[in-house]
Amino acid sequence: MIHGLLWFPLLLVFILLTALGWLEKRRQSLYLEWAKDSELAKLDGTCAARLKDGILCWSTFEAGKFKEESSFEVKQLELVELMSLSSGEAPLTEESQGRCRLRLIGSGKEIDVPFSDADRARQWMNQLMSKARCDL
Repeated sequence: MIHGLLWFPLLLVFILLTALGWLEKRRQSLYLEWAKDSELAKLDGTCAARLKDGILCWSTFEAGKFKEESSFEVKQLELVELMSLSSGEAPLTEESQGRCRLRLIGSGKEIDVPFSDADRARQWMNQLMSKARCDL
């Protein structure tokens, strides 16, 4: 009886990890379908984003599907800023790492796209600006 009680918490942990793995696999397969035929796409802990047909849209994963939060037309892009995610309007320095957001500015519209990694956000910033220049 005591041996069974000792293994029971391990069984619960195994079931929990299996369920979390299944949810992540489902999220990734839905992302692959959502991002199909995109020029640029990303999925991280904060959101999913894609650039398709000159429109950048970003979505969050809720209730088994991607819920679109906002979109931005790349040819209207005037400025991209790398901002801190948590400290208001503070721009991110070149050495900074971790969670951040890209602020997209153009035609009187501002949109913040969150990122969980500053290096990836910098790559996206460069790629978006090159796409915006190509569309001009």
